[in-house]
Amino acid sequence: MREEYDFSQSKRNPYAAKLKRQITIRIDEDSINYFKTISGKIGIPYQNVINLYLRDCAQSNRQLTLEWKQCHNAEEATG
Repeated sequence: MREEYDFSQSKRNPYAAKLKRQITIRIDEDSINYFKTISGKIGIPYQNVINLYLRDCAQSNRQLTLEWKQCHNAEEATG
């Protein structure tokens, strides 16, 4: 290994903005198993499958629609 390196001609990584960042996210078991099943079929890690799916949603500007059902009594609220 050299004692000194000359970086005067170096350039910034043009892909640095696209690098992945590690985060912590809570995902339920059913969702994880769904993506693990898909990853097993196509042969890539399930984290990559989730990332590809989320990227597709972002690029197509897909909007999430939620409908909340109103509970009429305490028994419905608990399950």
